[in-house]
Amino acid sequence: MNAEPQINKCNLKVTPLLPSPDTMVKPLWDWLKGRSAGVLLHPTSLPGPLGVGCLDAHAFTFLGFLSAGGFRYWQTCPLGPTGYGDSPYQCFSVFAGNPYLIDLGALVSAKLLSAEALRPLQTLNSDQIDFGALYCLKRPLFFEAHAEFVRGGRRVQPYGNFNVFRQQHKAWLADYALFSALKDHFDGQPWTEWPTSARSAQAARNTPLARQLAPRAETYEFIQYLFFGQWSRVRTRAQELGIGIIGDTPIFAAFDSADVWANQELFQLDRKSGQPLAVAGCPPDYFAKDGQLWGNPLYDWTVHSVQGYAWWIERLRANFTLCDVVRIDHFRGFESYWSIPAGSTTARPGRWCTGPGLDFFRVVQAALPGAKLIAEDLGTLTPEVLALRDATGLPGMAVLQFAFGSGADNFYLPHNHRANTVVYPGTHDNDTTRGWYAAAEEKSRDHVRRYLRISGDDIAWDFLRTAYASVANLAVIPLQDLLNLDARARFNTPGTSKGNWTWRYRAEQLQTLRDGTAGYLRELAALYGR
Repeated sequence: MNAEPQINKCNLKVTPLLPSPDTMVKPLWDWLKGRSAGVLLHPTSLPGPLGVGCLDAHAFTFLGFLSAGGFRYWQTCPLGPTGYGDSPYQCFSVFAGNPYLIDLGALVSAKLLSAEALRPLQTLNSDQIDFGALYCLKRPLFFEAHAEFVRGGRRVQPYGNFNVFRQQHKAWLADYALFSALKDHFDGQPWTEWPTSARSAQAARNTPLARQLAPRAETYEFIQYLFFGQWSRVRTRAQELGIGIIGDTPIFAAFDSADVWANQELFQLDRKSGQPLAVAGCPPDYFAKDGQLWGNPLYDWTVHSVQGYAWWIERLRANFTLCDVVRIDHFRGFESYWSIPAGSTTARPGRWCTGPGLDFFRVVQAALPGAKLIAEDLGTLTPEVLALRDATGLPGMAVLQFAFGSGADNFYLPHNHRANTVVYPGTHDNDTTRGWYAAAEEKSRDHVRRYLRISGDDIAWDFLRTAYASVANLAVIPLQDLLNLDARARFNTPGTSKGNWTWRYRAEQLQTLRDGTAGYLRELAALYGR
């Protein structure tokens, strides 16, 4: 597409969506009614002997703990296959599952792998994930398992019929598998560096190279068969225990992804090179003087609108095959987004452009009327963004770590919470509560102590009780805070590229928590109606 229409859009004035009392209409959604509690834990943080948390017995043990503690939700980060930086928010596909989460022990039981093949993984650190080592040691085992699957005449199918799975996910699976096979063939280069004949799904599908790579592409389909099969068993057990899964979907797709490669018309890309015309980020603010340059390509919302937001509908429908509730990351981008010219070295040259607004959510609600969505509405929000959130009826978020150190009008202070809200002590992007309190300015620490009438000596549990007492209908507690861990257990530090996403707990830590605290947590849930 051409750049000019996007420039025109960016010059449009954002129209406020502030309803007056005589024009108030019923919100599109109203699903978060009862009170409940959940735990935030990405599955890679589960314990186990093979270098990364996976969908093995430890996942079922964690679900058992949630049930014993009176929790009704397990919240995760995005479950997709991670790329550069290992962030679950930058994936090779918004539809696919993360191969690292596959339990290899189940493949040994199915005789698709030997027990001996797993031994190198058993030497890896049990407390921190080494993604580089996983790439070298775990990833090749999927190709071994698929080769054994083929040698056995495709008779060993532990998660249902493989061809039926391929048919069920044909809308995205074949393109993702071909993209992955091509990426291997071209030594991991981004798709814009591939030969012209492979630079789009439409061009690549019927080439001799695609036929040559068909066996490898089938391996990637088989990997997804394993992931979805194992995740289905975990989710079934969760449903048996009355526990819902809260998933997470980033608003933007990664540039070097099957999603952009196969759907280039949906993004602001140069028609010839495929390079972005503009990229996503955040403007300069108090926390980042140059803003944040994320680098994701931006959507051409006009094309999405003409197509009835079909790609987004399929994306959300796929999310709901994995989860019961979906948190939409960076909700404010649907009202207006920060557009940074491609090639910029900082986010400073960007400008605000209008998003699809309420029209998008009307279409989603019509297509998926039972969808349960959460709006990640953190950060500096304009009245227009808040009005959009309220018009959708989607619950927003409140983070207790953001509440202290300013005035009584701070939205995140408990006396300002609303029922249609999910309250957290902190999210995956925050320090643990102990770590936050230890590093906070004394002004904020004093505010905490006076507001909650506490000493601060047991801050993680003080915040947990505060979250439970909030009028917010859903309270979600990071497992690190339940374990009362310090800053060494932080999961992610935004704006940094190293040392993130690696934290794991040990099995004995959860067992100790269950033995000593699950009963108290259940009592607390009953006390506060959760």
